[in-house]
Parts: sequence; C-alpha cells; structure tokens
Amino acid sequence: MTDPLQAPATPVPLSIWSNPWHNLAFGFGAGGMPRAPGTWGTLVGLPFVLLWASLPLWGQGLVLVASIVFGVWLCGKVARELGVHDHEGIVWDEMVGIWLTCFLLPAEPLWLALGFVVFRVMDIAKPWPISWADRHVHGGFGIMLDDVLAGVAAWGVMQAFVWAWA
Repeated sequence: MTDPLQAPATPVPLSIWSNPWHNLAFGFGAGGMPRAPGTWGTLVGLPFVLLWASLPLWGQGLVLVASIVFGVWLCGKVARELGVHDHEGIVWDEMVGIWLTCFLLPAEPLWLALGFVVFRVMDIAKPWPISWADRHVHGGFGIMLDDVLAGVAAWGVMQAFVWAWA
C-alpha cells in the first residue's frame, strides 16, 4: 500500500493542461497535486453528486454506468499515452468511486462528508477483493476496477449508516 501523502513517484505531465483527455482523466488538474492526488480527485468529484441527485433514479444509474464504461476507455487511453500504468494523477476512477459511494445517499453535507471519508478509507486500505483487483487486473479496466469496488464497498457501508440513522 502506498502512502497517500507521499509525493507522486511519476512526474505530472504538462499535457494535463493542453490535452482535454488528460485533463479529464486528471480530474481537471486535481490529479496534478503534489500530495494525495486521489483525495483531491475525490473532492473534485463530490460536487457532481449534487448534480446527479437532481436526476431521476434511472438517470443516476445511467450516469454511473456510462461513467464506468467511459472511464475504462479514458483511463486506458491516458495510461497508454503516458506510458505509465495507473499513474497516481489519473483520478477519474476516484471521481467515479465517490459517485458510486454517494448513490442513493441523502444529498446533505453530513452524509456526503461521511461518504467521502468512507470511500477514501476503502480506496487507501484496499481490503480484499479490492487489493487483489489492484494487483492483478491491468489496463483501463484494472485502473477503474479497484475504485469501483471501493465505491461499492463504501456504498454498502453508507447504506447501512443511512438505514441505521436516517
């Protein structure tokens, strides 16, 4: 497990400012932060939860599925172009992970903040099967899979919290 506060091992490419695909994969630049790019990417993804909350349930589900499928392509493309599998700065996967975590949550600050914390714990700690997927599945699908699994696990925890306290 890597230290999320450690500086990225791979330099951040300047293409995140000139290439729209790189910019999107790097969370509009959040992935270029010198410390904890995944945390910054998750923060960038959080306001979109409020946007998705205004959609009907089927629309929210469609956005999630489309974001995952698009993310497999996007993360794979950018990783190939950079020549680095799962560059620390690619944070589209963290953005999708927080969207999954917050699916069906009350769109209130306390719930979103708790969802943020639970997702980051799952993403950093990587309990099984998240850790297995992170080590064994490669390409765009692999980049997305561990964060999708972390998002699903965090979603389960959050739904239990909502059921218990809401």
